[in-house]
Amino acid sequence: MVQPYFYSFQEFLAMGEHGVYVWSTWAITVLAMLGFILYSISQRRRLITDLKTQHARQQQRKQGNKSQ
Repeated sequence: MVQPYFYSFQEFLAMGEHGVYVWSTWAITVLAMLGFILYSISQRRRLITDLKTQHARQQQRKQGNKSQ
């Protein structure tokens, strides 16, 4: 018969007196992953904005060359 390792939720959170280390490690990992996701999203938005600006400048140059 299978015996549970933790008999209560409080024991699970304590992780045999290693809970502080275990849960702080989880928190740091999740925060780092969220940070990378948010950074990637902001970089993507910035890249799209820069590409739109560059495209608009190229279109202006083409129109300027045609009128001369």
